[in-house]
Amino acid sequence: MSSMSRRQMMFAATGMAAAIAAPRLAFAQAAAPAATPTAGNGAFVLPPLTYPVNALEPHIDAKTMEIHHGKHHSAFVANLNTFAKDTPMLGEKPLVEVLGNLSSVPDNIRTAVRNNLGGHANHTMFWQIMGPNGGKPDGEVLAAIDRDLGGLEKFQTDFNAAGGRQFGSGWVFVIVDKAGKLSIETRPNQDNPIIDGKRALMGNDVWEHAYYLTYQNRRADYLKAWWNTVNWTKIGERYAAAKAGTLAV
Repeated sequence: MSSMSRRQMMFAATGMAAAIAAPRLAFAQAAAPAATPTAGNGAFVLPPLTYPVNALEPHIDAKTMEIHHGKHHSAFVANLNTFAKDTPMLGEKPLVEVLGNLSSVPDNIRTAVRNNLGGHANHTMFWQIMGPNGGKPDGEVLAAIDRDLGGLEKFQTDFNAAGGRQFGSGWVFVIVDKAGKLSIETRPNQDNPIIDGKRALMGNDVWEHAYYLTYQNRRADYLKAWWNTVNWTKIGERYAAAKAGTLAV
């Protein structure tokens, strides 16, 4: 066999090996997980949970809490810190002021700020109003529920129904005005009532990432089970703050 023939055979073998290896390399690159965004190194900080991720089981599983808080909410915070590098006012002004006056946000990032800052506000409230052994409503909160929402049983039924009707992703809220009057409202996506000049006393996340690992498409089951995680003591504190005009988020 000539030396030229040997070279041709070597090149052919090398080309075949490369052809076999190439799709494997491409698959490995495509399958690599995206880097988890960091949060807490800028003007916006991911608030820590005040209870273990498994504290709400069996109603909300630990893996859902871990992903929901550590991935979804963390991404909002990381995005906001990125925006704040070029637009410092986002981190310098109170969250309520920015969300309540989105027209002051530059056009090129306004929608992104609405989504991410709304998501940050919604989830900050969400972690606050949940916890193990949340008790039952009492005092002024219970009186307001009886007065404005027809009593606890009717309130829970109407709240669940509103959450179930929310098409696609969104939230169901209890709105509280300065006089302490309550009402039930829904918002799409990550919109927060602050955008409309209103304030949320409490709310439930009906995005699928909040419940899908345990409940799959059974949103109604999630809405019913969620009441077992509600921290009524914290909601009582939020109600008092709302009436005093000091409710932060």
